Amino acid sequence: MAGLQPMNDADADSDLRGARVLVIDDSKTIRRAAEGLLTKAGCEVRTAEDGFEALGKIMEFKPDLVFVDIMMPRLDGYHTCALIKANAQLRHTPVVMLSSKDGLFDRAKGRLVGAGLYLSKPFTGEELLDAVRGSLRRSADSAD
Repeated sequence: MAGLQPMNDADADSDLRGARVLVIDDSKTIRRAAEGLLTKAGCEVRTAEDGFEALGKIMEFKPDLVFVDIMMPRLDGYHTCALIKANAQLRHTPVVMLSSKDGLFDRAKGRLVGAGLYLSKPFTGEELLDAVRGSLRRSADSAD
């Protein structure tokens, strides 16, 4: 994807090492690019191409953070986020919505279903990593 910039070794932050991240997007390009960047930063990454596929993976993988695209076949990002937040074991898992639309309505609807952040596509590698850092930091702060 044109918006994702490669990282050099100096960009691989130790604060992300071991973080478990699930990336749900129907775009193979987005999944691969995000997986590559996150893996290089030290994250353990799993991917799914839609919310329906992600539900099984999420229970098995127990991610620390979930990125979910809004517009997907079978089960969209809003419903996927709502299902994550409705599950007692997963409700504290941060969710970041991904979308090529940058509308106020989309952001508000994402917040209503429990998303903590909203990232507009195309995003840079640094924006992706900042979203991980910010989400994990907020999650840790709320657990204290």
